[in-house]
Formats: sequence, C-alpha cells, structure tokens
Amino acid sequence: MTERTLNVLFLCTGNTARSILAEGILRKDGQGRFNVFSAGSLPKGTVNPLALKVLESFGYPTDGMRSKSWEEFDRPDAPQMDFIFTVCDSAAGEACPVWPGHPMTAHWGIEDPAAATGTEIEKERAVVTAFKYLRNRIQAFVALPMATLDDRSMRTQLKEIGEMEGATQPPPGNLP
Repeated sequence: MTERTLNVLFLCTGNTARSILAEGILRKDGQGRFNVFSAGSLPKGTVNPLALKVLESFGYPTDGMRSKSWEEFDRPDAPQMDFIFTVCDSAAGEACPVWPGHPMTAHWGIEDPAAATGTEIEKERAVVTAFKYLRNRIQAFVALPMATLDDRSMRTQLKEIGEMEGATQPPPGNLP
C-alpha cells in the first residue's frame, strides 16, 4: 500500500533564510514523500541570496523559492498541513492561525543566519551553519517511521528533533 504524500510547512518571521533552507532541504531529502512549503508571519518579500547560494552549493533545489505570508496557507483552498515547524523563536512566540486539520507542530529554532554581521564569508558561514543544523533535523524527520508512530510518540520524536545541536529556546507563547 502506498503512503500518501504529507504536507509540511516551515514557518519563520521573515521567510528569507531558515524556512527557505528547510523547504529546499526537505524537497530533496524527502524524496517525493512530502509537499513542502515555507512562509513567514511578517515576510520580507525577498529571499536571502546567501540562502539560495548555500542551497545550490549543496545540490538542493531553489526553483520557485519566494518569501510569502503564512496567510497563503490559512485559506480554504490551501493545502491542509500534516506538520508545521517553526524555525525561529519569534515565530514560535507569535499567535498563529488555527490551522485546519490540527497538524502536528514542533519548534526547531536555530540562530538567524540573516542577522549575521561581518564579512560576506562570515555571513555565508552563518548560513552554512544554519543549513547543517536544519539538514540534520530534516534527515532525522524523514527517517521516522511515519506510518507506525502514534500521535504521542510522533510529538515526542518531533520535540527531540527540535532539541538537536544548535537549538535555541523559544519565548513562552503560542506554538503553531
């Protein structure tokens, strides 16, 4: 029996770097098992060029990447999400929409590479670090036995993935 394709949304505030990186990584590493999206609560409207450069340098797709609002996924005609992951602490603390279908959620926060200062090499190094932390989380996620985990076990696994190396702590608030 074929498993259905699962919908995953990565959320950040600006939707310029971390959520874009995560979208690109899961698109490839998910090997067609996931429809992958990213969005921001306050999207900047542009994608960080270093995020695209790093994705491409590691052989990950960048086609169609754009900074967009999470409101695109809060519409009646939007895909119903199975998983929603916040990748920045400010998005984890915001009041999120009530998502149709009550998807599984987790916070996978890491430092914002778009906030890095210094030379271009130092800024790119911050994006590469974020990429590696996200790739590790996503590889752990795709390795989960989706069809055999009950809700409680899945929530535990998602939380543990979010606590992997490089994790930040979200402010108290509303996870999606």
